[in-house]
Amino acid sequence: MFKKIASDALGLSDIGRIISREDFDKAQSDDFVLTEDGEKIHFLIKSKTDEYCFTNRALIHLDGEKASSSKRNIYRYDYYKNPIKNVSIETAGTIDLDLEIKFSMGSQYFSVDIAKDEGEAIADLYKTLVEIGQIQEEDERHHEFALNSVNTASGLIKDNRFHDNDISQEFQQAAEFAYKWFTEKYNEHTQKDFQDVFTKYIHN
Repeated sequence: MFKKIASDALGLSDIGRIISREDFDKAQSDDFVLTEDGEKIHFLIKSKTDEYCFTNRALIHLDGEKASSSKRNIYRYDYYKNPIKNVSIETAGTIDLDLEIKFSMGSQYFSVDIAKDEGEAIADLYKTLVEIGQIQEEDERHHEFALNSVNTASGLIKDNRFHDNDISQEFQQAAEFAYKWFTEKYNEHTQKDFQDVFTKYIHN
């Protein structure tokens, strides 16, 4: 414990701090935000080796292997391709200097150490991630409903098709209808931009 306290006092630890909105443009991850497509940073955590940049569309993670190196690996996790699950916070104890927010995005697991005095802001991020995860879960449920619906409809009409018209024409019409229907349902129930959720919860 003494080593941990000494490390923090010397500024050598990897405990993250939340970057204020006016300083977003000073972070390295700002260079990798798709601003041309309307993407914006809403929450940013920076430690000595890492940056966790939450935009309305994705988490951009600058992963530094060690504090003494300037090299970074840059990873992007778009929300619509990486469902958020298992969001939790490990609060700080009496003598701890940090707390942790933990969550998974797709197959990737994150555990981020945050300075103890950032607890209120981290609670805002926690609520944001929980709601995004709930929206994603609901979207997935609607995707399943859509697939079951078209399978049911197909079963009802399969014995009544291809009798009166040319088979190739019927097939083309059916295929075009199915493609259009699935595309509409995908767009309707695949949320890619969560600007409204971040605006609702993030107040830093």
